[in-house]
Amino acid sequence: MIDALPEYVDGILNISGNEKAIQSAMQRARTPLHTSSRIDFGRIRAGFACALHMHQPLIPAGGGELHTARIISNLKHMMDNPQIGDNHNASVFHWCYKRMGEFIPTLVNEGKQPRIMLEYSGTLFHGLRDMGLNDVFDALVPLAKNPDYARCVEWLGAPWGHAVAPSTPVQDFRLHVAAFQQHFAALFGTEALERLRGFSPSEMALPNHPDVAFAFVKTLRDAGYRWVLVQEHTVERVDNGGGLQEKHIPHRLIVRNSDGETTSIIAIIKTQGSDTKLVAQMQPYYEAMSVGAAELNGTRIPRLVTQIADGENGGVMMNEFPPKFMDAMREASGSDVPPLNVSEYLDYLESLGLTEEKFPAIQPLFQGRIWERYKAGTGSERLTQVIDELKREDHRFHVEGGSWTNNISWVRGYDHVLRPMERASVLFSEKFLNKIPSNDSRYRNALFHLLTAETSCYRYWGEGIWTDYGREIAERSIRISEHDV
Repeated sequence: MIDALPEYVDGILNISGNEKAIQSAMQRARTPLHTSSRIDFGRIRAGFACALHMHQPLIPAGGGELHTARIISNLKHMMDNPQIGDNHNASVFHWCYKRMGEFIPTLVNEGKQPRIMLEYSGTLFHGLRDMGLNDVFDALVPLAKNPDYARCVEWLGAPWGHAVAPSTPVQDFRLHVAAFQQHFAALFGTEALERLRGFSPSEMALPNHPDVAFAFVKTLRDAGYRWVLVQEHTVERVDNGGGLQEKHIPHRLIVRNSDGETTSIIAIIKTQGSDTKLVAQMQPYYEAMSVGAAELNGTRIPRLVTQIADGENGGVMMNEFPPKFMDAMREASGSDVPPLNVSEYLDYLESLGLTEEKFPAIQPLFQGRIWERYKAGTGSERLTQVIDELKREDHRFHVEGGSWTNNISWVRGYDHVLRPMERASVLFSEKFLNKIPSNDSRYRNALFHLLTAETSCYRYWGEGIWTDYGREIAERSIRISEHDV
């Protein structure tokens, strides 16, 4: 058992140095969640699972000059500059980050059985603490530690710096995953960490290059994760490369690399749609009411309608979600279409003998076309040739990965940001990774800047100040590595 971890050591965020202990905690056997969930799984025909994604990037805006400004939360920048754009929403965002700490206890005290899955980025956690918004943590800690509330809330793992997996160096993505787990343990304790079983990829981005996809899934499995949330249109069936026939049951995501190695993980399908509005208006509940039970390997199981959305963005989420959430939870509790969290649902299926290998097989998008031409184990050079051939034949084919929307590339047009990020990654690997202990303050400082630089926001927002922010933090990471400070 890990002793209580400090959030900060020598003024630096404590996101490395306890890797073995964290891994041991994540691999520890736990009691199946469905046995204490108070849900009568035997009588339900369907369920619905809602997840809220919370994120704020860190930006060099704590001062007048970009090159010397302190790195602060974007939320602080919003609060300090309410006259710009929609920054006036900052106080509402603040409430959004803690309001589940109000909603869940209220419903539990009414005798209801609410459910919610929460995913917070590491940059948001650090930014909130740096701002002194301790009331957020006061509200969230009981959701992770108090058994009456913790059974209702499933926390999801995420990359610490909200990095997109398809275009983040694979060794760095592994660092993001490990950093989040240690940060989470420092905030909420070991027992809460041990219940961390699902993973929410930033921007719902799933790699589809065979080597990157394999590294992604292997990283999650090595880190102790059991399942991953994937977007419907980023995967295809293994048997024929077609779309999914059944979207509301678990699948088995199978990946293999150019060397012929194979691994897999359970995939929970998030269906397409306007995510924030769907979740804010509790559409998953109403969709679940319209479906019945499914049959899997001769066993009757409830279908599970699953959605995730930003938990703070947009007027619908900020204003309409609270009453809709409370009403839906009150109405659905104890019904034959109850709210569920994914891990308790999977535990129930496992009690029926339905484990990962029994689920329908899927793979990342376009991989079927690759395997038609590529013989596993013939090497990365031949794989590159096959990919180039397919690109020439079909302009729609790509291996840049898929995300919540299919009209954004996380690679094309971002050379001016990616080059310094790649340089920062290379230098960190050369100077720090496996070179000095990961509990060394120099390592932690360099890691913090590297992971912060790889936040997706610096690309999502295109040209302008956001790419300047990304470049500046990457340059700071480079300077730290070059000067070993």
